[in-house]
Amino acid sequence: MRLSVLQTPSPAGDIDAACAVLATALRAASAAGAGVLVAPEVFLPGYNHPRIAERALGKGSAPLARLSDAARNAGTALVFGYAEAAAGRVWNAALCLGPDGGVLAHYRKIQPYGPREKAIFTPGDAYVTFDLAGRRLALLICYDIEFAPHVAALAGQGVEAILVPTANMMPFTHVARHTVPAMAANHGLAIAYANYCGSEGDLTYAGGSLIAGPHGEVLAQAGEHPALLIADVPAVDPARVSTQITDFRKV
Repeated sequence: MRLSVLQTPSPAGDIDAACAVLATALRAASAAGAGVLVAPEVFLPGYNHPRIAERALGKGSAPLARLSDAARNAGTALVFGYAEAAAGRVWNAALCLGPDGGVLAHYRKIQPYGPREKAIFTPGDAYVTFDLAGRRLALLICYDIEFAPHVAALAGQGVEAILVPTANMMPFTHVARHTVPAMAANHGLAIAYANYCGSEGDLTYAGGSLIAGPHGEVLAQAGEHPALLIADVPAVDPARVSTQITDFRKV
């Protein structure tokens, strides 16, 4: 399974530019043989945009259709975050568009982070798993991946990799450096974690996007600047799988 992760500055409200960035990255990921490209959280219109609710996108909107075409033209799946408008509410959502442009998965963030997200977004209430090229995958968004029960629940459903759009900001560099690899190791699955770099409004993003293997190994990691990461995820080695879940003693 070859995964790719895009680290890039926020489009800061320019949805046309966001779509163009994703289309270009998709072509590069496809040329490198990646099966899926993962992009950051609320990439449409940009995580820290001041008018998220006004720019939220509904099902069948033109930008989503444009990205469907881009995935189909590249022959590579695309995961990206966006502000979703539906039923008079706004969700922090992620889509996985398959290599044929069809929707493989639609997920709503379960764990809003901080007062701003809680004021803007309605929380999701369900996990989403899906198959891509014979592999069982799942989506989480940013803060979700820091909660071990969510990762454990997905591992229990046979998920081999979790694809995570994120908008992790300074000073929380420990999340990419330590938390994500530990979650991968403790639950025996890969994690593709796609963050922003640069600044947007009053936020400076931490960068550090990475692809972690199922034993916690860092297969590829970005620094503080734009990057396209590509890595092959190794098969799980039964001799290295954590036994914490079966060995746990509740007291």
